[in-house]
Amino acid sequence: MIPRTTTSAAAENAKPDWLLAQTITGFYLHGHRQFNPTTNLAARCIMAPRKGELLNVENSRKIDQAAELIRQAERIAVLSGAGVSAESGVSTYRGAGGIWSGFSAEELASPQGFARDPGKVWRWHDERRMGLRNIQPNAAHRALAELQHRLEARGGSFVLATQNIDGLHQAAGSNNVLELHGTILAIHCSACSHRRHIGFEAIDEGLPRCPNCGEFMRPDIVWFGEQLPQDVWTAAARAAGACRLFMTIGTSAVVYPAAGLIEIAIAAGAKTIEVNLEETPASHAVDIALHGQAGDLLPRLLS
Repeated sequence: MIPRTTTSAAAENAKPDWLLAQTITGFYLHGHRQFNPTTNLAARCIMAPRKGELLNVENSRKIDQAAELIRQAERIAVLSGAGVSAESGVSTYRGAGGIWSGFSAEELASPQGFARDPGKVWRWHDERRMGLRNIQPNAAHRALAELQHRLEARGGSFVLATQNIDGLHQAAGSNNVLELHGTILAIHCSACSHRRHIGFEAIDEGLPRCPNCGEFMRPDIVWFGEQLPQDVWTAAARAAGACRLFMTIGTSAVVYPAAGLIEIAIAAGAKTIEVNLEETPASHAVDIALHGQAGDLLPRLLS
């Protein structure tokens, strides 16, 4: 989950109008509302199927339409979320059995929680990191890597932004992934700019210290109350604004500012495809909404 924090008025005014600005009540897109299925935005969508109609004849027709959009597009941007990694066995954050169903996010994933008990926060994240050792990319990860390679081979542009912190896109072969929420496979100093990739290296000494300043190192992920890395977010927003096809895959479309990338793409006139297990607030705003497992649908879109 992304924290909802504020920025100064000067910083807001300095941003292009297609960038999301942060406000005290959340994140918004200049000149555009958040998703509302009752607005006229719904008029341009292909409605999502009802439950029990997954991959029926109507869905198959939309798969063909989506595949054609992918074949024609020369600039594609993708937003992936926890639903993609869930198909590999990685726990999601919300819902039944989600990570936060049994833990306090504020206690274990915030600067305040780390300040109160850095050892506890470190151990919890380190257990999660090491628990990913035997998790493998699934067919959805591999399909996105293949799409990138195909598109770039013919001179096109492909940008993948992910809300996931597990590194599975890179393990599947995706390049230059924009990690909006950081990565659990790296650590950075809580006081200075020192950063180190650790992968699945065992950290036997407990909570590590920064070799430069001696302060505690912490997971290189975005916690509650923190802003996204500005360079990563700017690159993702620019890709959404410049693409001709935007795909949102395995994301609930409710976590901002990441969900705002869909709005940026729509406002810029891009075609849009959603691939998700269930209907989301974006389902009635995109051009094509496909509901089912990403590991099943994405390979079909490329075949």
